[in-house]
Amino acid sequence: MTRRIIIVTAVHAPSAHFLATAYASLREQELPAGWEWHWLIQEDGTTDQVAPQVPADARITFKQGRSGGPGVARTIALAHASDGEYVKVLDADDQLTPGALARDLAALEADRTIGWATSRVLDLLPDGSTAGFPGDPEQGPIERQAVLDHWASHDYLAQVHPATLFVRRDLLVALGGWMALPASEDTGLLLALNSTSRGWFSSEVGLLYRKWEGQATSQAAHVDTAERAARMAVIEARARALASFQWRYPLGSR
Repeated sequence: MTRRIIIVTAVHAPSAHFLATAYASLREQELPAGWEWHWLIQEDGTTDQVAPQVPADARITFKQGRSGGPGVARTIALAHASDGEYVKVLDADDQLTPGALARDLAALEADRTIGWATSRVLDLLPDGSTAGFPGDPEQGPIERQAVLDHWASHDYLAQVHPATLFVRRDLLVALGGWMALPASEDTGLLLALNSTSRGWFSSEVGLLYRKWEGQATSQAAHVDTAERAARMAVIEARARALASFQWRYPLGSR
Protein backbone atom coordinates (compact mmCIF):
# COMPACT_ATOMS: atom_id res chain seq x y z
CA MET A 1 0.00 0.00 0.00
CA THR A 2 1.29 3.45 -0.90
CA ARG A 3 1.82 5.83 1.99
CA ARG A 4 1.49 9.56 1.57
CA ILE A 5 3.11 12.83 2.64
CA ILE A 6 0.85 15.86 2.34
CA ILE A 7 2.49 19.12 1.27
CA VAL A 8 0.48 22.13 2.48
CA THR A 9 0.89 25.52 0.83
CA ALA A 10 -0.98 28.74 1.52
CA VAL A 11 -0.91 31.19 -1.37
CA HIS A 12 -2.32 34.61 -2.18
CA ALA A 13 -2.35 36.48 -5.47
CA PRO A 14 0.97 38.38 -5.06
CA SER A 15 2.92 35.16 -4.41
CA ALA A 16 1.17 32.92 -6.94
CA HIS A 17 3.84 33.37 -9.62
CA PHE A 18 6.34 31.63 -7.31
CA LEU A 19 4.35 28.37 -7.37
CA ALA A 20 6.23 27.18 -10.45
CA THR A 21 9.59 27.18 -8.67
CA ALA A 22 8.09 25.61 -5.53
CA TYR A 23 6.66 22.89 -7.78
CA ALA A 24 9.98 22.32 -9.50
CA SER A 25 11.64 21.81 -6.12
CA LEU A 26 8.92 19.36 -5.11
CA ARG A 27 9.29 17.35 -8.32
CA GLU A 28 12.99 16.90 -7.55
CA GLN A 29 12.24 15.09 -4.28
CA GLU A 30 13.04 11.39 -4.24
CA LEU A 31 11.13 9.26 -1.74
CA PRO A 32 11.62 5.66 -0.62
CA ALA A 33 9.66 2.94 -2.37
CA GLY A 34 6.05 2.88 -1.25
CA TRP A 35 5.85 6.63 -0.54
CA GLU A 36 4.37 9.50 -2.53
CA TRP A 37 3.53 13.15 -2.01
CA HIS A 38 0.32 15.06 -2.62
CA TRP A 39 0.33 18.85 -2.77
CA LEU A 40 -2.57 20.81 -1.22
CA ILE A 41 -2.54 24.42 -2.43
CA GLN A 42 -5.01 26.62 -0.56
CA GLU A 43 -5.62 30.15 -1.76
CA ASP A 44 -6.11 32.68 1.01
CA GLY A 45 -8.96 34.34 -0.86
CA THR A 46 -11.10 33.76 -3.93
CA THR A 47 -9.41 35.70 -6.71
CA ASP A 48 -9.02 34.65 -10.32
CA GLN A 49 -5.26 35.24 -10.22
CA VAL A 50 -3.98 32.10 -8.49
CA ALA A 51 -5.63 29.22 -10.36
CA PRO A 52 -3.80 29.92 -13.65
CA GLN A 53 -0.48 29.58 -11.77
CA VAL A 54 -1.30 26.13 -10.32
CA PRO A 55 0.63 23.41 -12.17
CA ALA A 56 -1.35 20.74 -14.01
CA ASP A 57 -0.56 17.60 -12.04
CA ALA A 58 -2.87 14.89 -10.70
CA ARG A 59 -0.91 15.03 -7.45
CA ILE A 60 -2.09 18.59 -6.78
CA THR A 61 -5.35 19.72 -5.18
CA PHE A 62 -6.23 23.42 -5.39
CA LYS A 63 -8.85 25.03 -3.19
CA GLN A 64 -9.97 28.56 -2.39
CA GLY A 65 -11.59 30.15 0.66
CA ARG A 66 -12.27 33.45 2.32
CA SER A 67 -9.19 35.36 3.34
CA GLY A 68 -7.96 34.83 6.90
CA GLY A 69 -4.18 34.74 6.58
CA PRO A 70 -1.75 31.92 5.83
CA GLY A 71 -2.36 30.07 9.10
CA VAL A 72 -6.09 29.85 8.40
CA ALA A 73 -5.45 28.77 4.81
CA ARG A 74 -3.08 25.99 5.90
CA THR A 75 -5.41 24.78 8.62
CA ILE A 76 -8.47 24.63 6.35
CA ALA A 77 -6.35 22.70 3.83
CA LEU A 78 -6.07 19.94 6.43
CA ALA A 79 -9.66 19.02 5.58
CA HIS A 80 -8.18 17.31 2.52
CA ALA A 81 -5.21 15.71 4.28
CA SER A 82 -6.88 12.75 5.96
CA ASP A 83 -5.09 10.23 3.74
CA GLY A 84 -1.62 11.45 4.69
CA GLU A 85 0.55 10.21 7.55
CA TYR A 86 2.75 13.28 7.52
CA VAL A 87 2.32 16.95 6.66
CA LYS A 88 5.09 19.15 5.26
CA VAL A 89 4.67 22.91 5.08
CA LEU A 90 5.96 24.66 1.96
CA ASP A 91 5.25 28.36 1.53
CA ALA A 92 4.39 29.37 -2.02
CA ASP A 93 7.50 31.54 -2.36
CA ASP A 94 9.97 29.02 -0.91
CA GLN A 95 11.82 26.03 -2.37
CA LEU A 96 12.74 22.63 -0.98
CA THR A 97 16.30 21.44 -1.48
CA PRO A 98 16.99 17.98 -2.98
CA GLY A 99 16.51 15.23 -0.41
CA ALA A 100 14.64 17.38 2.12
CA LEU A 101 11.50 15.22 2.25
CA ALA A 102 13.42 11.96 2.44
CA ARG A 103 15.55 13.22 5.34
CA ASP A 104 12.50 14.38 7.30
CA LEU A 105 10.72 11.12 6.65
CA ALA A 106 13.70 9.01 7.69
CA ALA A 107 14.02 10.84 11.01
CA LEU A 108 10.39 10.28 12.00
CA GLU A 109 10.11 6.75 10.65
CA ALA A 110 13.17 5.76 12.68
CA ASP A 111 11.90 7.03 16.03
CA ARG A 112 8.24 6.97 17.02
CA THR A 113 8.90 9.35 19.94
CA ILE A 114 9.77 12.17 17.52
CA GLY A 115 6.71 14.12 16.41
CA TRP A 116 8.17 16.70 14.06
CA ALA A 117 11.29 17.67 12.15
CA THR A 118 12.96 20.90 11.03
CA SER A 119 16.07 21.63 9.01
CA ARG A 120 18.67 24.26 8.27
CA VAL A 121 17.50 27.21 6.14
CA LEU A 122 19.19 29.58 3.74
CA ASP A 123 17.68 32.94 2.84
CA LEU A 124 17.23 33.24 -0.93
CA LEU A 125 17.99 36.87 -1.71
CA PRO A 126 16.55 38.86 -4.65
CA ASP A 127 19.84 38.66 -6.56
CA GLY A 128 19.80 34.85 -6.37
CA SER A 129 22.49 34.58 -3.70
CA THR A 130 21.90 32.84 -0.38
CA ALA A 131 22.72 33.66 3.23
CA GLY A 132 22.78 31.38 6.27
CA PHE A 133 21.92 31.86 9.92
CA PRO A 134 24.22 31.65 12.93
CA GLY A 135 23.39 29.47 15.88
CA ASP A 136 21.93 26.35 14.28
CA PRO A 137 21.74 23.48 16.78
CA GLU A 138 23.58 20.21 16.30
CA GLN A 139 21.89 17.62 14.12
CA GLY A 140 19.75 15.26 16.14
CA PRO A 141 16.82 15.15 18.56
CA ILE A 142 15.37 18.33 20.07
CA GLU A 143 13.99 17.70 23.53
CA ARG A 144 10.67 19.04 24.75
CA GLN A 145 10.70 22.74 25.72
CA ALA A 146 14.20 23.31 24.32
CA VAL A 147 12.93 25.55 21.53
CA LEU A 148 10.45 27.28 23.82
CA ASP A 149 13.08 28.14 26.42
CA HIS A 150 15.57 29.36 23.78
CA TRP A 151 12.89 31.47 22.09
CA ALA A 152 11.78 33.07 25.36
CA SER A 153 15.35 34.01 26.32
CA HIS A 154 16.48 35.25 22.87
CA ASP A 155 13.99 38.03 22.10
CA TYR A 156 11.44 35.57 20.69
CA LEU A 157 13.78 34.09 18.11
CA ALA A 158 13.76 30.30 17.76
CA GLN A 159 16.92 28.37 16.91
CA VAL A 160 15.02 26.34 14.29
CA HIS A 161 12.79 27.62 11.48
CA PRO A 162 9.02 26.88 11.48
CA ALA A 163 8.85 27.20 7.68
CA THR A 164 10.63 23.82 7.48
CA LEU A 165 8.20 21.86 9.66
CA PHE A 166 7.45 18.23 8.83
CA VAL A 167 4.84 16.86 11.25
CA ARG A 168 2.91 13.73 12.04
CA ARG A 169 -0.60 14.54 10.82
CA ASP A 170 -2.40 13.22 13.90
CA LEU A 171 -0.24 15.40 16.17
CA LEU A 172 -0.80 18.44 13.98
CA VAL A 173 -4.56 17.95 14.00
CA ALA A 174 -4.62 17.34 17.77
CA LEU A 175 -2.97 20.74 18.30
CA GLY A 176 -5.48 22.49 16.05
CA GLY A 177 -3.14 23.31 13.18
CA TRP A 178 -1.67 26.78 12.89
CA MET A 179 -2.55 29.51 15.37
CA ALA A 180 -5.21 32.09 14.48
CA LEU A 181 -2.81 35.04 14.50
CA PRO A 182 -2.12 37.80 11.94
CA ALA A 183 1.53 36.66 11.84
CA SER A 184 3.88 34.26 13.66
CA GLU A 185 1.23 31.56 13.38
CA ASP A 186 3.90 29.06 12.33
CA THR A 187 6.05 29.94 15.35
CA GLY A 188 3.01 29.32 17.52
CA LEU A 189 2.66 25.85 16.05
CA LEU A 190 6.38 25.13 16.43
CA LEU A 191 6.33 25.99 20.14
CA ALA A 192 3.14 23.99 20.73
CA LEU A 193 4.80 21.00 19.09
CA ASN A 194 7.94 21.49 21.19
CA SER A 195 5.86 21.64 24.37
CA THR A 196 4.29 18.27 23.68
CA SER A 197 6.78 16.18 21.73
CA ARG A 198 10.41 15.66 20.83
CA GLY A 199 11.59 16.98 17.49
CA TRP A 200 14.48 16.55 15.09
CA PHE A 201 16.87 18.99 13.45
CA SER A 202 18.71 18.22 10.22
CA SER A 203 21.90 20.22 9.71
CA GLU A 204 21.61 19.81 5.94
CA VAL A 205 19.88 22.71 4.22
CA GLY A 206 16.26 21.76 3.64
CA LEU A 207 14.72 25.03 2.49
CA LEU A 208 15.50 28.17 0.51
CA TYR A 209 13.50 30.93 2.21
CA ARG A 210 12.79 33.63 -0.34
CA LYS A 211 13.25 37.24 0.71
CA TRP A 212 11.19 39.67 -1.38
CA GLU A 213 9.25 42.87 -0.95
CA GLY A 214 5.82 41.23 -1.01
CA GLN A 215 6.29 38.72 1.82
CA ALA A 216 4.31 39.24 5.01
CA THR A 217 7.39 39.43 7.24
CA SER A 218 8.70 42.41 5.27
CA GLN A 219 5.64 44.55 5.99
CA ALA A 220 5.70 47.32 8.61
CA ALA A 221 2.79 45.77 10.53
CA HIS A 222 4.86 42.67 11.20
CA VAL A 223 7.21 44.58 13.52
CA ASP A 224 4.60 46.83 15.14
CA THR A 225 5.68 46.84 18.78
CA ALA A 226 2.26 46.43 20.37
CA GLU A 227 1.06 43.73 18.01
CA ARG A 228 4.32 41.79 18.22
CA ALA A 229 4.16 41.84 22.02
CA ALA A 230 0.59 40.55 21.92
CA ARG A 231 1.47 37.77 19.47
CA MET A 232 4.43 36.64 21.53
CA ALA A 233 2.37 36.70 24.73
CA VAL A 234 -0.38 34.44 23.41
CA ILE A 235 2.12 32.11 21.72
CA GLU A 236 4.05 31.68 24.96
CA ALA A 237 0.90 31.31 27.06
CA ARG A 238 -0.35 28.50 24.85
CA ALA A 239 2.98 26.69 24.84
CA ARG A 240 3.45 26.99 28.61
CA ALA A 241 -0.10 25.80 29.24
CA LEU A 242 0.43 22.73 27.06
CA ALA A 243 3.65 21.99 28.93
CA SER A 244 1.95 22.36 32.31
CA PHE A 245 -0.81 19.93 31.35
CA GLN A 246 1.92 17.31 30.75
CA TRP A 247 0.22 16.01 27.63
CA ARG A 248 2.86 14.08 25.70
CA TYR A 249 3.23 12.64 22.25
CA PRO A 250 3.20 9.74 21.96
CA LEU A 251 0.82 9.14 24.83
CA GLY A 252 2.52 7.55 27.80
CA SER A 253 5.96 9.03 27.04
CA ARG A 254 7.85 10.88 29.73
